[in-house]
Amino acid sequence: MRAEVQNNVESIEKSVALLKRRLDWETAAHRMEEFDAMIEDPTLWDDPARAQKLMRDRQALKDGIEAIETLERETRDNFEMIELGEAEGDAEVVTEAEAALARLVDVAAEKELDALLDGEADGNDTFLEINAGAGGTEACDWAEMLQRMYVRWAGKRGFDVDLQSQEAGGEAGIKSAVYKISGKNAYGWLKSESGVHRLVRISPFGKGTRETSFASVWVYPVVDDNIEIEVSPSDIRIDTYRSSGAGGQHVNTTDSAVRITHAPTGIVVTSSEKSQHQNRDIAMKALKSRLYQMELDRRHAEINAAHEAKGDAGWGNQIRSYVLQPYQMVKDLRTGFETSDTGGVLDGDLDGVMASVLASDASGKSRADATSET
Repeated sequence: MRAEVQNNVESIEKSVALLKRRLDWETAAHRMEEFDAMIEDPTLWDDPARAQKLMRDRQALKDGIEAIETLERETRDNFEMIELGEAEGDAEVVTEAEAALARLVDVAAEKELDALLDGEADGNDTFLEINAGAGGTEACDWAEMLQRMYVRWAGKRGFDVDLQSQEAGGEAGIKSAVYKISGKNAYGWLKSESGVHRLVRISPFGKGTRETSFASVWVYPVVDDNIEIEVSPSDIRIDTYRSSGAGGQHVNTTDSAVRITHAPTGIVVTSSEKSQHQNRDIAMKALKSRLYQMELDRRHAEINAAHEAKGDAGWGNQIRSYVLQPYQMVKDLRTGFETSDTGGVLDGDLDGVMASVLASDASGKSRADATSET
């Protein structure tokens, strides 16, 4: 039997072992029985919020158990098929089973990453906000490149992407854009993208010089029914205005766009869909999500302190550099993850760099300091 097959089996077994630890496998079956007993309680739905949480928790446990059992069963079946094919000299059976086993390695790795997304709001949908930094047209163009990157990434994962508001740049690109991205673990995947993103390239605007541009990304979870955020009417100011954007179906020409300002924190959120009523609802949800993210940040202040103490870049901390000239490299400054496939990353192939941050956070190891400019 080829060494590659043994390596694939060992890789899957390693992922399964991690999944079992995260799920507390020894008690999983017993907890499932407890959930099943609770949902039979005729008074369960007397408290809808509690019932909904119980059903979600039960489904998450059920999905976790089934994922582990499926990986173990399919690994065993394909390994046995390889052994049988080799014993009978059936090369076609061996080839098919080896290919199936190789695919399972990728499935197991994906499940392993999903298991790392067990934070309080990781399963929620998310808002993604992009803002151009200092640098005029160059920065606005860079912000639009990031916009395209994240939209493509979300599309590849099958997430729903809804543009909430957008402000066009003066000559090119965008000054800002806000998206709502919906899908399983959308916030968990994207939360590590918050921070300043730095681009180094030859200017495409006729200058012919090497330019450095900055743009900020801010990610915060959509607040669901299980998260109570109180907003006093006296703390907010609601303004309506005419949207100004690059055009398209998301930009209207009436004074129906809504801006909500939260006085105690200075948070400003906007929405520019067609309906003013819809915009009020969207903007209020965005405000509550921002306030909730502030609470999450407060709870994790000690963890974030070391990273936040690093030097400023524009108006925040750099988390990643994208270098297109004089060489090709994307480097995450927190984990040290590097790739020369800049085209792939900017086309939405972000799972690798995101996974490096998730794994770093889960391991509890300190992130790599970026002591030099790249």
